[in-house]
Amino acid sequence: MAVGQIDFPTMYAVKGIKLGSSNAGIKQTVRDDILVIEMAEGGSCAAVFTQNAFCAAPVHIAKAHLSQNPRWLLVNSGNANAGTGKQGLQDAFACCAGLAGEVDALAQQVLPFSTGVIGEPLPVEKLAAALPAAVANLAESHWDRAARAIMTTDTFPKGASLQLDIGGHPVAITGISKGAGMIQPNMATMLGFIATDAKIEQGLLQECLNATVEQSFNRITVDGDTSTNDACVVLASGCSAAPEILPGSEHLATFGAALATVCKRLAELIIRDGEGATKLMRIIVEQARDSGEALQVAKTIAHSPLVKTAFFASDPNWGRILAAVGRAGVENMELEKIEIYLGTVCIVENGGRAPSYTEQDGQRVMSQQEIDVTVRLGRGTASEQVLTCDFSYDYVKINAEYRT
Repeated sequence: MAVGQIDFPTMYAVKGIKLGSSNAGIKQTVRDDILVIEMAEGGSCAAVFTQNAFCAAPVHIAKAHLSQNPRWLLVNSGNANAGTGKQGLQDAFACCAGLAGEVDALAQQVLPFSTGVIGEPLPVEKLAAALPAAVANLAESHWDRAARAIMTTDTFPKGASLQLDIGGHPVAITGISKGAGMIQPNMATMLGFIATDAKIEQGLLQECLNATVEQSFNRITVDGDTSTNDACVVLASGCSAAPEILPGSEHLATFGAALATVCKRLAELIIRDGEGATKLMRIIVEQARDSGEALQVAKTIAHSPLVKTAFFASDPNWGRILAAVGRAGVENMELEKIEIYLGTVCIVENGGRAPSYTEQDGQRVMSQQEIDVTVRLGRGTASEQVLTCDFSYDYVKINAEYRT
């Protein structure tokens, strides 16, 4: 299930970017599970990857290839190619070489990405057999098919797209992501691919992506688990007629804000599709001494199984939120200054339950699909927000039966 009505949006085509998909039958044969993305020559590529020490074989290969002016992305779902040792590395490179042979390129110009079950060998033969069909249907308009091809436990394809004006010329930013479980803010979503026809140098594009990821994908959590395969990539084809985006320019600020808008939407869609989720919660921490402190409190609340199960039950058990704030590790916390709100309902002030609070007011808020939890620490002016979802029976069922 998903929180809210989600329709796949209008996706602006990105000049110089083509997408093609096919079915390799890696784990299922109902929909495509192989995706190829091609960028026109002369573009730039930026990427960020998981911080998990047991990162997957394709992550190692993609990191190594990132400096080789990559023009192709190769993605498979159904198998993570993680925990597969040296053979996994060989398999990931073999897939890059296979695609390179299809498009007359070097294997080092291909970035591989995988998502799915950990610890199983990648079926290279199946993947290789599906590559010709994926390459044959490369087109600028295939964003919907691409979004579906990278899904695993996702219940809907995730996309976001907008057009902006750079120097009097239209520039498109269009992206897709996948992720529903094993999501914790420690880099990005499990997989995210964004493209633009803006012209921007690789180093500057990397700076934009780093800043954007920190405020979007690194501000979400489903279950506190950091995947072995997380990656987020931005391709900039440079095929727009707009002027090049340069450091310190007004165009850079415009572009950065637009990229952030797309990434924040993709990140929110992941939380709306959290495995078994029935509610979306925005954990907002205000009046902290600094951003780190605010995030520390917000993540402690967002990761708490007791808080998340209370939200699933629509139970205004505000003591669980209070306890999470108290164990967040904030030094010298002044309890009498802290205020906690469910929506607009004050539940805690002056070190205890707010005199105005009633169980009926709390129940009214907890029965909603989208809920804001606001904590005011009374220590400074910094604030941060983390998106999360509830824990339901279905979350346990989905993950207990993931390999069956």
